[in-house]
Amino acid sequence: MSSAFWLGWRAMLGISAKSQSTRNLLRTGEGVLNLPSDTMAPAVDRLAMTTGSDPVPPGKLRRGYFHVADKFGRAGLTPVPSETVAPPRVAECPVAMEVVVEAVHPVAEADEQLRGGIVAVEVRVQRVFVHEELRLAGTDDHIDPDAWRPLIMSFQKFYGLGPQVHPSTLSRIPERLYRGPDIDRARAVPVKAVTPGR
Repeated sequence: MSSAFWLGWRAMLGISAKSQSTRNLLRTGEGVLNLPSDTMAPAVDRLAMTTGSDPVPPGKLRRGYFHVADKFGRAGLTPVPSETVAPPRVAECPVAMEVVVEAVHPVAEADEQLRGGIVAVEVRVQRVFVHEELRLAGTDDHIDPDAWRPLIMSFQKFYGLGPQVHPSTLSRIPERLYRGPDIDRARAVPVKAVTPGR
């Protein structure tokens, strides 16, 4: 995935239309967005150059990619059953979001060479899981921005966040005033039965 941004309980995922992850997401209509911390860079990097596609597509083969069936094992991460979707979450990721696909938007359709190669997938969050140490003291639904240190990739290199550079006036607005109907929808989604071995 090359990019992601959030608007409330929705996210837009910029991703190759030809990747196995995209095919899985579009085939099942659901997934998990596991957000690693900056301390997880080695585990994430162990997944570089790997693909779930078998055989490896020619374009990825030219770049040196190879097939890995067990990406959890390769990365040294732990799968945890999800509550509302089939794919597992990553136990070590401080933030994980179970999502369902709402829409798929083609990107670069006017360009003959790029047409069909990139999509923006709109997903709706159904569940959010946060490690306790990231919660703002005294709350059960707020992230402490000083505790959250996401892993960021910039120009194919790993980075984290630095300290806050200036207080934000917008941060004084209570978060509840931004909430839309998706949070109520998420609360109403039933927990799925877990299939052993998934």
